[in-house]
Amino acid sequence: MLTRTALSRALLLRSFKNAANNLKQTKRNSGHGSWAYRVPPAMPSKRETYLAQGFGAFAWWWIMWHILTEPEHIFGEWTYIPPKTWTNEELGIPPDSEGPLKN
Repeated sequence: MLTRTALSRALLLRSFKNAANNLKQTKRNSGHGSWAYRVPPAMPSKRETYLAQGFGAFAWWWIMWHILTEPEHIFGEWTYIPPKTWTNEELGIPPDSEGPLKN
């Protein structure tokens, strides 16, 4: 009888200890880089800075080059026609002699 209560007590204590350990967060922000509270992050290396500036310069060169050489991508490919020159037929408007409001 004594061994049974001692064994059950030991198992109960072990389960409580395991439950307490499982509730604690052992690693904070694991796998997502360094983490600091109210401290600025570590500065990137010079290599990373130069690579980022190089990619940015290439991207802006690509955009500006294509704006200068292919402006129709921004302004459209067709010539602008003033709306006042359009006729009722081109706009799909029926003549006044047709429709429910005819005189």
